[in-house]
Amino acid sequence: MRKVLVAEIGSTTTVVNAFDGLDTTNPRLLGQGLSPTTVLDGDVGIGLRRAVADLEKTTGPVGSLRDVPFYATSSAAGGLKMTVHGLVPDMTARAAREAALGAGAVVRYQTAGELTEEDWEEILQIRPNIMLLAGGVDHGDRRVVLENANKLASWFSQTTWRIPIIYAGNIAVAASVQKILAQANLDVRVVPNVYPKIDQLNIEPTRRAIQEVFEQHITEAPGMQGIRKIVNGRIMPTPGAVMQAAQLFYGEMGDVLVFDVGGATTDVHSITLGAEENQKIALGPEPLAKRTVEGDLGVYVNAQSIVELTGKEKISEHHGRDWANYLKPVPRTPEEVALSSELTTEAIRIALLRHSGRYRHYYGTNGRVTRVDGRDLTRIRWIVGTGGALTRLPNGLGMIRQSYQQAGDALLPREEVALMLDTDYIMASLGVLTTTYRQGSWLLLRKSLEIEN
Repeated sequence: MRKVLVAEIGSTTTVVNAFDGLDTTNPRLLGQGLSPTTVLDGDVGIGLRRAVADLEKTTGPVGSLRDVPFYATSSAAGGLKMTVHGLVPDMTARAAREAALGAGAVVRYQTAGELTEEDWEEILQIRPNIMLLAGGVDHGDRRVVLENANKLASWFSQTTWRIPIIYAGNIAVAASVQKILAQANLDVRVVPNVYPKIDQLNIEPTRRAIQEVFEQHITEAPGMQGIRKIVNGRIMPTPGAVMQAAQLFYGEMGDVLVFDVGGATTDVHSITLGAEENQKIALGPEPLAKRTVEGDLGVYVNAQSIVELTGKEKISEHHGRDWANYLKPVPRTPEEVALSSELTTEAIRIALLRHSGRYRHYYGTNGRVTRVDGRDLTRIRWIVGTGGALTRLPNGLGMIRQSYQQAGDALLPREEVALMLDTDYIMASLGVLTTTYRQGSWLLLRKSLEIEN
C-alpha cells in the first residue's frame, strides 16, 4: 500500500507523520517531519510543504501530494472557536458545552436564557467559527429558543459576517428555528436535542455535526486557505482527534483517562460511566466521553499561571529565584528539564482535580444524604499520556503517577490503574484515521502505548 500522510497543525509547529500498511496486519510509522506553522504568513500550506520536505529526509520521496492520501488535524488559527447558548445553566447550556468540548472546540463564551445585546457584542468580539444553539427538552419550553433565534437573525442581518449555526434544542421548534435563521442567510444544521429529557444527555450527534461543519469551513480561517490544496482527506480539530483515539482505545480496552499536556493548555479526556452505585446518586447526568480544557495550565505559554497555583515559594525552593531563566519551549539542559517536569506534574494534578467529581453531603430532616457531583473516575482502568510534555520529557509515567496520589475527596482512579505513554506521539494522527483505517490505527496505537499482545 502507498504511504498515508497525516499533518498535525499546531499554533507554532506543524508535524507530518507518514504511515504505511494501514490496511494490513503490519502497519508502520515511517517517520515524522517538522516545520514552523505558517498561519501568520497567510498560507498554512507553506509550513505543510516544509514539514513534508523534512519528512522526506527520512522516508525518501512521498510522491505527488495531490495523489497521496493526506489527512490533518488542526489547532492553528485559534483552533475551533465556539460559543454555546442554552436555556438552563446546569441543563441544556451544560449539555451543549459538553458536546462542543468533546468535538474538540474551544468554548469561548456560554449563555443561558435569553440572549442580550451585551451577549451579541461579546460574540462579535470573539468571532467564533461555529455557534451552537440549544434550549428546552423536547416538546418543552419553546419561547426562549424562538426568541433567541429571532434575535440572532436580526443581529446577523445588520452585518455581513456569517458563521454556521448548529441547532440542538427542542425538536418541536426545530423547523421554525431553521426557517428564522435561514431568512438571515445563515447556514443552519439541525441535529437531535442534546438534552431531550430531564437528566438525559444525547451529545454524540452534535459532536459529529460540529466536526463536519469544522471540516467544511476550516479553509475560511485566516491563514488556512491553502490547506485544501494539499490535504485531500479528512480534517479534524486536534483535541477532537485525540478524543476519537481515546474512544478507539475504550472500545478495545475499557475505561480510560487521557492527559494531553501542551505549552498553552492541558486537556483531560475521560471515557467512563463511573461506578454503578455512584450513577444512582449522581446530581446530574455525565456523558460517556468527556473533555475538559484548562487554558491556564500550559507548561510554557502559561507557566506563570501554574507557578501561581503551585506556589512561588515552592518553585523558587526547587529551582531558585531565577527559575524563569530555565523556562524554554524545548528544554534541553538538566535545569530546564527539571523545571518543565515539575510544571507538567503540577498541570496534570490541577487539571485532574478540576476534571473529577466529588461526594457532596447534604443534611435534611432524614439525616445526611450523599450525592455525587461531577465526574466519577473510580472505574478508570487505564491512564494514557500524550502531548509534547509527557512524551518527550523523561519520566512521563512518574509525573502521571504523582498527579492522582493526592486524591482528597475527589473521585480519582484507584491505585491499581495501569499507566502508559504515547511514545511515538501519534495519538491525534491516529484519531483522524480511525474512520478509514480503524484496525490499522488500533495496531499502531497499541505499539505506541507499548501494549503487549
